[in-house]
Amino acid sequence: MSVARLILLLRIGSFLCFAGWTWVHFYWQAPYGKLLWNGSVFSLVEKLGMGWDEFVGSGENDGFIQQLSRWIGWPYIACAILSLTVRKSSRWQMLALLGGCGLLVILSFAKFLAANQQLPMFVEHGGQMLMPAILVTALAKGVRHRTTVILTIVAIITTFAGHGAYALGIYWSTPAHFYGMTRVILGIDQNSAKIFLLIVGILDFVICVGIFLPWTRRACLLYAAIWGFLTALARPVAGMAMDLNFFGAGQYLHESILRAPHFIIPLFLFFLWKKSPNSDQTSLPPETRTI
Repeated sequence: MSVARLILLLRIGSFLCFAGWTWVHFYWQAPYGKLLWNGSVFSLVEKLGMGWDEFVGSGENDGFIQQLSRWIGWPYIACAILSLTVRKSSRWQMLALLGGCGLLVILSFAKFLAANQQLPMFVEHGGQMLMPAILVTALAKGVRHRTTVILTIVAIITTFAGHGAYALGIYWSTPAHFYGMTRVILGIDQNSAKIFLLIVGILDFVICVGIFLPWTRRACLLYAAIWGFLTALARPVAGMAMDLNFFGAGQYLHESILRAPHFIIPLFLFFLWKKSPNSDQTSLPPETRTI
């Protein structure tokens, strides 16, 4: 695949990630509650003359936290547009897009706090947090540059290691919605769903190791892309129904869109590591073949 098409793939992944989270900020409530609902933050806003109802909302009116979610939605829109328009020649555009990475890190940390500080919750967002950084690095240094490849590998490992830790449920309990989606989509019972999640959890960690082995890495990346797409699609497939308004798209479709990096990043590396038809080496230059 040409460099232009690889860049386009990264642009699409970054755009969809920001667009999905924009949807959350404007139409739902972004997960900043746990990050802001604490005594120190309220003490600060109280000094500014804001009461508790004004801070958290009264039920009839939105409070500061709900309004903040919508305000933050505007930078997400800007980052979504920048993902499609950022140019290599514009340092400011690339810096702004890297700022979008910071927004995604804060959001992921808020979800981590809301999940009672379960580490996989933060780790599995690695692909989303790093998606804009991969795009910027690919533009600034090149798609085959060592830094671009390393960031891409880190994004894949964190995404699938976090998901695998939850699927296996060894230290952190497997989320109930994992079982729910599996049972609804596959039409199986609880025990079968547990076995299925055990298998896919093991395969998640196989991916994390297999991408370092030259003879297995492209197969692992292809599986990662397919599985990442299916897990992203699982949300609307399990939740949408004919009897819901707009088939439930407003509630579930964004859950699939914002997870686009989960399959686009491994797909990018799959095409990047495509073998030349006349050589046993990959299409990468010598300085990146060892990765």
